[in-house]
This record gives sequence, C-alpha cells and structure tokens, in this order.
Amino acid sequence: MARAAAAAAKQPPSRASSTPPPPTHHSKQKTKASKPKDYTSEGVDDNDVFLLPVSDYKVTLAVTIVAALVRLYRIYQPTSVVFDEVHFGGFASKYIKGRFFMDVHPPLAKLLITLFGWLAGFNGDFDFKEIGKDYLEPGVPYVAMRLFPALCGIFLAPTMFLTLKAAGCRTSTAILGAGLIIFENGLLTQARLILLDSPLMITTAFTALAFTCFTNQQELGPTKAFQPSWWFWLVMTGLGLGATVSIKWVGLFTIAWVGLLTLVQLWVMLGDYKHVTIRAFSKHFMARVFCLIVIPLTFYMAMFGIHFLCLSNPGDGDGFMSSEFQSTLNSKGMQDVPADVLMGSRVTIRHVNTQGGYLHSHPLMYPTGSKQQQITLYPHKDENNIWLLENQTQPLDIHGEPINGTNAWFNLPEPPYIQDGSVLRLYHQPTHRRLHSHDVRPPITEADWQNEVSAYGYEGFDGDANDFFRVEIVKKKSRSGISQERLRTIDTKFRLVHLMTGCVLFSHKVKLPDWASEQQEVTCARGGTLPNSLWYIESNEHPQLGDSADKVNYANPGFFGKFWELQKVMWKTNAGLVESHAWDSRPPSWPILRRGINFWGKDHRQIYLMGNPIIWWSATAAVALYILFKGLAVLRWQRSFNDYANPIFKRFDYEIGTSVLGWALHYFPFFLMQRQLFLHHYFPALYFAIIALCQVFDFATARVAGFGLKENPIVNRVSALSFLVLSMVVFGLFSPLAYGNAWTKADCNRVKLFSTWDFDCNTFLDSYDAYSSLPAVPAAQTPQQSISSQPPPPVEFPVAGQPAQVPIGNVPVPPPAQDGNPAISGAPLAAGQRIVSREERVEYRDQNGNILNEEQVKALEGKVEFKTRYETRTRVVDANGNEVLVPEGGLPAQDAASVAPPHPDVQGITNLTSRHVGVDQETPKRLVPDEPIPSAEKSVEGEKEREGKLAKPASEGNDATAKE
Repeated sequence: MARAAAAAAKQPPSRASSTPPPPTHHSKQKTKASKPKDYTSEGVDDNDVFLLPVSDYKVTLAVTIVAALVRLYRIYQPTSVVFDEVHFGGFASKYIKGRFFMDVHPPLAKLLITLFGWLAGFNGDFDFKEIGKDYLEPGVPYVAMRLFPALCGIFLAPTMFLTLKAAGCRTSTAILGAGLIIFENGLLTQARLILLDSPLMITTAFTALAFTCFTNQQELGPTKAFQPSWWFWLVMTGLGLGATVSIKWVGLFTIAWVGLLTLVQLWVMLGDYKHVTIRAFSKHFMARVFCLIVIPLTFYMAMFGIHFLCLSNPGDGDGFMSSEFQSTLNSKGMQDVPADVLMGSRVTIRHVNTQGGYLHSHPLMYPTGSKQQQITLYPHKDENNIWLLENQTQPLDIHGEPINGTNAWFNLPEPPYIQDGSVLRLYHQPTHRRLHSHDVRPPITEADWQNEVSAYGYEGFDGDANDFFRVEIVKKKSRSGISQERLRTIDTKFRLVHLMTGCVLFSHKVKLPDWASEQQEVTCARGGTLPNSLWYIESNEHPQLGDSADKVNYANPGFFGKFWELQKVMWKTNAGLVESHAWDSRPPSWPILRRGINFWGKDHRQIYLMGNPIIWWSATAAVALYILFKGLAVLRWQRSFNDYANPIFKRFDYEIGTSVLGWALHYFPFFLMQRQLFLHHYFPALYFAIIALCQVFDFATARVAGFGLKENPIVNRVSALSFLVLSMVVFGLFSPLAYGNAWTKADCNRVKLFSTWDFDCNTFLDSYDAYSSLPAVPAAQTPQQSISSQPPPPVEFPVAGQPAQVPIGNVPVPPPAQDGNPAISGAPLAAGQRIVSREERVEYRDQNGNILNEEQVKALEGKVEFKTRYETRTRVVDANGNEVLVPEGGLPAQDAASVAPPHPDVQGITNLTSRHVGVDQETPKRLVPDEPIPSAEKSVEGEKEREGKLAKPASEGNDATAKE
C-alpha cells in the first residue's frame, strides 16, 4: 500500500486542478477493500472438486487405470499364504463360520475382506493356518480376498490427486502426487495381500480429502457456511474418521489431526466478533460436534454391532472375555443355579483376574517339590473342576456322633450356610484328594512368599490341618446385600486364606511346563495382589437346594457392556506387545527407510516390504525444509518482520503446516509406545509427507513469484515429469521385492545400498534363465512351529565311498547326485574338494540394528540385557574356504517359515504367547496382565491337557495364547 501511494505521488498533477491527484486515495481504498473484513482467508479460491474442469476428471480416470495396472499385476502371486494372511484370512473363516475370535484391531476391514471372499464362494473351510499353505488345491478364492486391499490401493492414487487439487495445486503437481503413490513400493506390497494397511490408507486419505475440501469451503467465508457443499464435506469427514478408526486405532491420530485444525477454525471465528455472533458460533460448534464426534462414534459402534451379529457362536477367542460376555454366545449360556452355597455343595470355582480360569486338578504329579498332585488353573469346563465344600469338622447326628462321608451335609435339619470367616476344606471328587498347601516352593515361581498348592490324600483319608482354608469375603468386590455376608454363587467375590501359613490362594500369568500341559500356575501367596487372589463360584449343586431355591445367573451385559468390555480387552492386549521381534524397527529409522520387513520367501523369490527410497527421502526432506522454514519465520516474526502480511507466505505456512501437522501426529506418538513397531506403521505419516512434498513443489514452481518460475508453467510440468520418471525407475529396480518376481543376485546386490536393508540377495539365482529350469513343485506347507534353539549338529565328515551330508542350520544339505548332477548351487564340487568344517558367527545388534563388535559387547555385559537374536546365518565352506550355497531346490518346507516370521502386530492375541517362527527364534514373550484364557470343550482325566501339548497354528490365536 505504501509503494502504491509513493508511485501515485510521482504522477504529474492534473491540468484542470491543482488539488492532489485522486489516484493515491483511490489506490488506498482499493487495497483496503481487497482485504476480507470477516474470517475469510486471503489468497483462497474455490477449489471444490465437483467443479473441476473436465480435463481433470479425465486425468483422474487415467491415474486410476495406471494404478490398477500396477496394483493388479500378478496379484495371484504367490499362490500360497503370505505373512499376515495367516491371521486376516483366518479371521474371514471365523466370520463365515460365526466363531467368536479376539483381535486387537476393530472389525471394519476384516468384515469387508470376508465379504469379498464370501461373494467369491469362500465357505470358511480353509483355515489359513500356515505360511506357505497352498491356495490352489483347496480352491480358495484368495485373489478375490486380495482384491479388496488392491482396490483400496488403486483408489489411493486418485484420492491423492483430488486432495492436491482441493489444496489449490496445479494439475501437473497433482499428477506428480498421484504418481508417487502409484510407484511407492511399500504401499504396493501392502495392497497386494490380505492385510489391513491398504484399507487403513484409503480411509485416511479419504478423510484428508474430505477435510481439505471442507477447509476450503470454510476459508471462503460466511457466504459458504452451512451451504450444501459445506455440509457435505463436513459429513464426509465424519464418516471418514469413523471408517479409519474402525480399521485400526491409528485412526485416533487422524481424529487428533482433524480435531486440532477444527479448534483453529473455531478460534479464528471466535475472534471475528463483528460478523460471527454467539448464536452463529454455537451453530458452527454444534455442527462440528455432530459431524466430527457423533457420526464417527456411531459408525464405530455400528461396526462392532455387525461384528457381534456375525460372531454368535463360541470360538477360540471367547476365553478372552468375561463369563457374562461368554454367556451371550450360542450354547455358552448357563442355566440358573442356586444362589446360596452350603457345606456339601458341589461347585466350580473361577479366578476373577484371569477372566475365567477354573480351579482344577488332574491325576498328574509335580515332578519337583512335594511331588503331590497338581493344582492348576484350567480355561475349559471339565469334570476335573468340581470341588466339594466340607466343613473343617464332620457334622454330628442326634446322638452327638460325627457323620462320616462326603454326603454328611446333605440331610441336615438346618442349611449349613458358609458365612464370611468360615473354615472349610475343598475335596476334589474325581481324584479323592483335598486342596492342600505347605511351606514348599512352587515348581516355577520359586519365591519365598509363594507356597506350593497341591491335592493331597486318598479316598477315606480324613486329611490334615494343611487342608484348612478360611473364606474371606471381599465386600467391595461383591454384590451389595446378603452376598457380602455369606457365600453366594456368582455374586460373592472371596479369598481363600490358608489357615496354617496365612497365605492366600493365588494365580497369575505364569504357565507351567509341558508336564502340566502348559496350564496356569496356582500358588499360595503371602502378600499377593488382591485381583490375583479373588475367586467366585460359578456352578453350585446341593440336594437341599431344589427348584424352589433362590436362583442366580450371569447378568446380560447388553450391547454397550459387550462393546466396552471388548475395547478394554483390545487395549490391554495391544499394550502387551512389548517384546522385540525379528523384523521390528523403531520410529527414528522410518523416515530414512533404514530397514524393511521380510514377508515371504520361496523358490528363490522373496517379498520384502520396503519403500521407494527416492519418494521416502524426498518426502522427509520436504518435512525438514518446512520445519526449518517455520523456525526461521518465527524468529523473523519475533524481530517484527512483517512476512505474514504477504498472502503467499501466509498460505505456504498454513497449507504445508497442515500437512506437516498430519505427518507429526501420525508419527511422533509412536515414540511413546513400548510395543512392537514396524515399518508399515509409518505409512499414514508418509502419505501426509508426500502431500507436503507436492505442496512445497507447487509453491516453488507455480505460486511463488520472483524467480520467473510462476510465469513459466513448463518448468512446473517438466520438473514434475522428471521427478516422476526418476521415481518410476527406482520403483522398477526394487519391484521384484514387491511382486515376488524372479531376480538375480547381481541385480539385487546392485540396489542394496545399505546393510540394514536386510533382504537376502543370496536367495535369488544367478540368472533369469535359471528360473525357467526350476522344477514345478506344488506349494509346500510351512508349519508354524518354533525352530529349535539348540546348537547345530556337528558336521559329518565324508566316509570313503559315501557322499557327505552337511547341515545348514537345521536343514540338511543333500549330497551331490550320483549321476553328477549338481545338488548345491547348480554345480558339483570340484575334484578333490571336501567339506571339512562349518563356521558360525553370532551378531549382536543395538536397538537401531547396528552390529556391535566384541569389545562393545564385552563393555555392555552386565549393563544391558541381550534378549533378541535378530538373525542367524550359517555359512558352509569347503577346505579352500569357498562358500557352499543353499540347495538349488530351496530350503525344505519345514524351514521355509524361517524366511518370514509371523508378524505380531495383528496377532494382537494370536501369537501373544506362542514362540515366533523364524530368524528371531529367541525373542522372549511376556504375558499381558489380565490376559484372558481361551475356552474349549470338555476334557476328561487329563486328555485335554495332553492334547494341549500339540503345536497350535499362529492363526488360532486364542489357543496359542494359552501357552507360553
């Protein structure tokens, strides 16, 4: 304005008058009029995506077609179960069968995957139990199930295009953004498998598109408020938020992004007191509450409503839930039982804190300690759970003589109620032994404050004083009223205090070894925590409690009770995934693409999740550039520079700042998490970083004046095309790792720039022609079992006249064929060669994956805990030091799982306590507090316990959870 005034002052005065020329005054008025007087933002145009030119819609269609070609190319490959398809495919089977399961993620994406499979004819019979299990022979419509994530990946590209257009970018910039999505290797890999990340990405992107469009309408001022377009995009934002959080709880970060920007909008309007009345502000506030809170919450809860409707039958996940929850499942409901518990009642006793484990005994003895009969916590209904409650002394008849036998309390004139403080004995009817404790350490928890609990005695034996337990009713945990005074079924929560030692009956998250069928340990603890020492009675039978007796049953929790309980179980289980894993990584390594994830390997091919380095590094650089810009802008603002008077400067700060805020909110919260984290957790943040990259590019080449670029659109187009072509070239170099295509060692090593990119180039053959000579072998089934951590067997030296067989790790290498055909690496051993030794080396790595040398390891001994062996590589060499490679046919099926261990993120519960398969066989596991135990059918005399020793597949998560 000052410059305009100065220019006007230099103009010659009017001949007709000596008064000051009017242009100065007119220029001032025009400048003032150009500034909005309300909350309308400067430099904002109407970028409604419904008003784009036809050419942009044609570009959108072309982008979608290209994305489809890239995403759907050889989507049938591999033809066997890959990575977490074990879990999400298994969930689809359970949805179709209606069997309840528990997963740490909300149900929307799993429901849609199931829908695609069901529409293609999938009946749920295929169990997806093992990585490498063949799809073709049983006729599984796996391509249809992979199609849903693929469609999500396809539509991610046009969504990016429209988002950039809504943000005011040029079409060439929007094409660049869509192309970066299409040719991003990591997004491609996730979109081709039955996984949740691709659906998560499209809902996150849709939310970003909807909120960008709404923000554009909002910034156009009061004239656009409450118009149809304004309402439409606000409602779409709410639906997008609901869908995102209904797939993964990462959607909470998206909610935070929208919420913070919404608060900024409301704050700006609150300051416009001249044009926004309190009534108008209240309308804006309530509209956002309804659309951005009520709609997402309703959508989220509706998904769980469908989830409960589909899973109406008992399954391997119902043991995670409370007894009240389980009673709502078909065939799991319990008949009404007598409320009062009497001496002589036959009862089952359940532990409170482990959500349903029964006090249990069976005819198996402890191998150590007292070597008496085992007492455990067992998750299944079983005759071995039944206990008879006896008084500490036998009742007396009318002559004052004791009535002997276990039926002594059945015909007493007065009901022998069990009051608070009563002393009793628990008689195990199936084995005729009584619950017993003594000053002997338990077999596993050998702490001084823990005593062993056993079953002791025989039929007809009166027992001893170590059988006495005092009932201590915990009033604050029991139902109010009479349940706080005497023992009542379900309603009374109580402790059993051992009379002789003062310890209380206790159970916790410790599994006994195989000799106890991996059931949960029960001890008698002095000073044990209250939740772990609480018990209640579930079933109750007594001859004096007939049909007229007061009855009780579990209260029906209703939808809201089930919904809230499931949220708590999901949270606890998710928070418990804290141990390290073979392929985990920490947030600092994600923006620089330090490490990927090994998904699958077979037949000299590999699927390895990693991003396109050019795209990742450029996006990270754009974020860093904005952070530097913001820091400098704040410093200049503090020094009273008026940079924010420039609309372009202001728009650069706000628009790119919005995207960087989305990146930060989807990235930095992971620093606070102690759970296992993986590269794919960075994908939502990457999406916002790519938006920021494209916006920086658009401002630099098309919107900032002064460099001549804005006046030359060809610069924007050529630059966008050049960068896109470079990204495509890099995409092509790494594409065999995304598609699982044939690759050669040389090509692999050529692009393996860093040792932390730990895909194995030795997996691939030396030439592409060698792949055509591979025998056609049916897809092998890879068992999901732990690889032995025992030292490898010694090398067997060749005997005269016999070929040598040398083990590689746990895999024996077949000897050279008698006919001279190669058995190793496609070439026979040279004459005179023989294998004489095997070298093995243990690598120690820090939390960033850096290899530690011997001095570093020695210096750290005693200061840190080495608890993860990331990878074990065995190199077989001959007498001359030449390496003997893996057999040409690949590793046998039983060892193929070691190429890509199962991914624990979705296991939520599925692999929470079972050992992982693969290179990280030593990864320790820690049980989550309050982790529930699964339920199953009846077991008699230890039969079910012995069955529990059999290996469970990773997809049968809740069965696996019962084992450590």
